[in-house]
Amino acid sequence: MTPDIVIVPHTHWDREWYLPFQRFRLGLVRMLDEVLDTMAADPGYRFTMDGQLAALEDYLEIRPERLPAVRRLVAEGRFAAGPWLILADEFLCSGETLIRNLEYGMRGAAELGGAMRVGYLPDQFGHCAQMPQILRQAGLEHACLWRGVPASVDRDAFAWIGADGTAVRTQYLPGGYGNAVALFSGPPEALADRLAAFTETLRPWHPAGPLLAMYGADHSAPAADITAAGLRIATLHDYVTAQDPSVTGLPAVHGELRSHARANILPGVISARMPAKQAMARAERVVTRYAEPLSALWLPGGTAAAKLLDMAWRRLIACSGHDSITGCGADETAQQVAARIAEAEQIGQAVVDMVSASLADRASRDALVVVNPSPFPRTALVLADLPESRAALSAPDGGRVPAQRLELAPTLLDETVMDDLTQLLGRIHERELFGQEIVSWSADGDVFTIVVGRHATPGYDYADLRAAVLDGAAARPGPWRVRTRAEPVVTVAAQVTVAPFGRTVLTSAPASQPAPAPDSPGWARPAEGTLDNGLLRVTVAPDGTLSLFADGAEAHGVGRVVDGGDAGDTYNHAPPRPDTLVDTPGRVEVESVCAGPLVSVLEIRRDYAWPSGATPDGRSPVTENVTVTTRAELRAGEPYLRLEMSFDNRCRDHRVRWHAPLPSPAAESFSEGQLSVVRRGLTGEGGCGEEPLPTFPAEGFVTAGGLAVLLDQVTEYELTGGELALTLIRSVGLLSRNRNAYRDEPAGPQLPTPAAQCPGPVTTRLAVLPHTGTWHEAGLPRLAEEYRHALLAVPGSGRAPAASPGAGGPDTSPERAGASLAVEGTGVVLTALRERGDVLEIRVVAEHPSATEAVVRGPFDAARRADLLGVAGERLEVTGGVVRLPLRPFEIATLHLTRAG
Repeated sequence: MTPDIVIVPHTHWDREWYLPFQRFRLGLVRMLDEVLDTMAADPGYRFTMDGQLAALEDYLEIRPERLPAVRRLVAEGRFAAGPWLILADEFLCSGETLIRNLEYGMRGAAELGGAMRVGYLPDQFGHCAQMPQILRQAGLEHACLWRGVPASVDRDAFAWIGADGTAVRTQYLPGGYGNAVALFSGPPEALADRLAAFTETLRPWHPAGPLLAMYGADHSAPAADITAAGLRIATLHDYVTAQDPSVTGLPAVHGELRSHARANILPGVISARMPAKQAMARAERVVTRYAEPLSALWLPGGTAAAKLLDMAWRRLIACSGHDSITGCGADETAQQVAARIAEAEQIGQAVVDMVSASLADRASRDALVVVNPSPFPRTALVLADLPESRAALSAPDGGRVPAQRLELAPTLLDETVMDDLTQLLGRIHERELFGQEIVSWSADGDVFTIVVGRHATPGYDYADLRAAVLDGAAARPGPWRVRTRAEPVVTVAAQVTVAPFGRTVLTSAPASQPAPAPDSPGWARPAEGTLDNGLLRVTVAPDGTLSLFADGAEAHGVGRVVDGGDAGDTYNHAPPRPDTLVDTPGRVEVESVCAGPLVSVLEIRRDYAWPSGATPDGRSPVTENVTVTTRAELRAGEPYLRLEMSFDNRCRDHRVRWHAPLPSPAAESFSEGQLSVVRRGLTGEGGCGEEPLPTFPAEGFVTAGGLAVLLDQVTEYELTGGELALTLIRSVGLLSRNRNAYRDEPAGPQLPTPAAQCPGPVTTRLAVLPHTGTWHEAGLPRLAEEYRHALLAVPGSGRAPAASPGAGGPDTSPERAGASLAVEGTGVVLTALRERGDVLEIRVVAEHPSATEAVVRGPFDAARRADLLGVAGERLEVTGGVVRLPLRPFEIATLHLTRAG
């Protein structure tokens, strides 16, 4: 009798890991050559390509002649492709990156004949709380996964309920994605015994019906002759979608999946190679919140921008892989990931440059165009370098803008002795010299002086300068002292109010009168060693830690730096036994950098003696002297303190954390990330031989006990000893340590990763504030949005006449462009705004624990809801350019807006 087992031949393919991408790809080509040859010879053979399309695209780039065969097999349902483009780490990229990953994967698989209709997540290191909603909004009724499932699940199917209440039937893989990898190993005559053993192991998980046998492993092809055994062969799509998608009667699991009970989730990847996490967050911000929305609003119909953005997104998605952004690969892999992230950011910045150039061309040379990247009005600071003679700014209505002088740039840029003055002409490119534009020149004795500036005036002629140089050289053979001076320039901080997605144009003016008071109630000049903007007061203790005082809330001892050993690896932190913690500085210095009505800065320098290295048996007695510099900055109108911590990392095998005692005892934390706010306790569920460290990821903010931290990138945090601890750097020298004290089994090969020690300069930025009430009562989603997305300032170039209202083009008026689009609503957070065909697509999420309403205002006369793949659905009522959309707690909503006219 044939056992009731369905065999799913597959592979799990890490595009890059302990080998870099191109070296792994060579094996991928060999593997898929073998699979496709087998499928051509055996019509009964089926294959599942790991849930990610990228590996198939990688193969077809080398074997384009195989494309017709792949299309035929996908269309026949024999080869399961997609639905993802890449198997991403769900906690180390933004929620929008996860959505685009699924969009690109399903669209690409559809072009090959159809995407697998299963949210296959075989090897990710845990799963985020919004994944059920993301899958369902993309039309997928099933998930399938392995890691992170809690001990309460005792069946191979459960109802996974996301942050918003969306439930998706989830196929659990007991034993992992290779639970049947050995089924066809060994003598054929013993196959019946192996099948019986498999059934005995899996039947308790699946009491009735066919068992799912995942026959595959990492980087290998299944055997070619398995159909000869007479077993049922299927794709994962066939098996999973044959199950009833209803979740009635199934065990329910709510929110994120980060349990260690049944598989390792390898939490140390959150803090491995922290510079990569910082770079990823920067690139995502540039692409998602600047390049894409600003080009849609200010450069509609820009085909070049659209192509560039597609390139940027593909690189971002590729870098989000669970062996890429995690940092748990070889150093060569990390180098490639860093290069792709940098390229994605550069491509995004190129699109921003296109928008900036368009805005600059329509503003005079003495103007500063300030753009708001947020969907609500902003009053914030921008920095501008202005001629000292015109170091003030005027608003469009002629009123003075609150401003503060910060620093004066040096005027002497260069002095060179030239035997022949005509050598100077080789330095000059039309009007450019030392990156600025020539303003004037003069000769006095043996000195020839050129003055350059950022805001040069009209009337320059290169022929006049050339004649002056030739005349001087003829009159005096030399030597000459050639001086290049800059016009005196001062850096000014200005407080500007800008409409939602709008822009305002400021004009430099003589600083003949004192600047008006800032928009910050109660500001007073702080006492020495303190910061105070009327909303928050900050003092420095003798040990260099900070006390923060707000209305009804305060925190003390903030910013204690703790250095401890790390004898783990890129996957798992493991302190040496015994460990040595260093948290007391040997010397503390505090310097006031500036104190003004708009920005005040203190610099705190603390000297430490950190052990130079560590082994599992303890830390080195040899120490390195390390200075940790903290720049504490308080700006007018901001209820939070900006902090920048920097040091030169000269030590190995250690972890450096930033600690802040909680104002009130807390048994739980709330952290924002991947379109949700997650509540977590003080412990993690253990099991499977992995230490359940209660270290967790946070992307936008984390708060506990009345203290909140706003973040620049995904950061590892822990509540420990009544304090909130954030990891600044974790330095380790092995990809996987065979004998890791906090993990029973190796997570990969024991390869040296000297670059994962992260030597050299380390800089971390965050903001901190004490608050009363809950995270949503304190408005933390809004504050995180403001903190992470600075106003964009663009100096005018005056290359084109200012467009008049109604004239069309990329920059007509605030009424026709960005300034007239706004998104309002309690807890409503914008995650995307882009041009999609002939509509404007916006996506929001309700980061709020109770029902709320999104109100979208703009120059449009039609609106429809859409799914995450861009398929339009329900029509929405538009009244006077306003759409009101009720939202469930943590509901994701995508709207398609048709521009009026």
